[in-house]
Amino acid sequence: MNDFLRLNARWLGAGFLLTFASAFGQTWFISLFAGEIRAAHGLSDGQWGSLYTLATLGSAALLFARGALADTMPLGRLAPGVALLFAAAAVLMAFAPSVWALGIAVFGLRFCGQGMFGHIAMTAMGRWFRARRGRAVAVATLGHPAGEFVLPLLTVLVAAALGARSTWLIVAAFLAFAVAPAAAALFAGGRTPEGVGGDDGATGMGGRHWTRSEALGHWLFPALLPYMLTGGFIGTVVYFHMVHIAGEKGWTLAEMAPGYPVYALMAVIGAVIGGWAADRFGPDRLLAVSLLPMGMGVSLIGPAVSVWLWFPALGLLGFTQGLNSALWGALLPAVYGARHLGAVRSLATTIMVFSTAIGPGLTGMLIDAGVPLPRQTLAMGMWCFGLCLIALPLRRRLALEAVAPA
Repeated sequence: MNDFLRLNARWLGAGFLLTFASAFGQTWFISLFAGEIRAAHGLSDGQWGSLYTLATLGSAALLFARGALADTMPLGRLAPGVALLFAAAAVLMAFAPSVWALGIAVFGLRFCGQGMFGHIAMTAMGRWFRARRGRAVAVATLGHPAGEFVLPLLTVLVAAALGARSTWLIVAAFLAFAVAPAAAALFAGGRTPEGVGGDDGATGMGGRHWTRSEALGHWLFPALLPYMLTGGFIGTVVYFHMVHIAGEKGWTLAEMAPGYPVYALMAVIGAVIGGWAADRFGPDRLLAVSLLPMGMGVSLIGPAVSVWLWFPALGLLGFTQGLNSALWGALLPAVYGARHLGAVRSLATTIMVFSTAIGPGLTGMLIDAGVPLPRQTLAMGMWCFGLCLIALPLRRRLALEAVAPA
């Protein structure tokens, strides 16, 4: 593993850079400024949630339309270009003069951060690596928990000292003057997988490369939809409604705050184990187990009385998110090939972003209808366990499909 890291530090570093910097467009980072945003624009919790959902849905739609740029545009130009657009969205977030401008800023942050940065990073890992694709994906996705571990406390301290506006301007400067040039250097050129004649040489099912329309017309993609939707839905819901959970349980946010590093640490462990398992046993085998920790974790929230149960609950959710990063980073190129991977991944990423958009709104309506989130989490846990069982026959059929003639 040490030789693998040393010999491929440049390409792995490119993926890590984008997943780390994607933090500035993630729900947990933007939510740190929710109080200031609502106060500045006179928004209620419901109005802010609705604006956030609409902006995220818009970013998902644009990602679906433009995600194939990862196939047609050199990543050494695409990645820094998105970084500069990301920086512009952060500047707009700092100075948004109206609710409309705020919505555009959130749309830009979500499209660049949660959408394109992760999409470019995983497309590159899937295209650049083959034999050790799972390990490459695992290393690259460590940027996500690294951001979750480092940035929350740092951001809170900077915002307390300088204010929210200055904090967003620092984010913009970091993206424009550090991330953009670093991405241009690290993504320049690319890498040819060992034993493959070109960047798009690794084939998928039936020994061929699948286009996005072909993937949509095949039975497998609809079968994978529930698995793509679940992780983002549950993870976002739990973070988005932390205040509601605290109120229902009688906990304080200060007591719950140590859950952030627990989540991040377990996500690292999940990514490393998932990357090794994907290379050793095949990424399809992760389908049957990836949601099991999340099901256990989210099921703990409902009956929990002591705040101490919050930490293993969040840790188990983080472990699944780490497993999922390895699963989707390795499975999509394995079943659909590398030539059109950007287009196929943009579809999958759009679905995952969509799940993070609908989660807070749907669960919020249930809360308003008198169903507290802790009660909803029990149903979420049962859903995860059911998908684990369904994955067993799904994997057997996929194994037959993978060796079928083109």
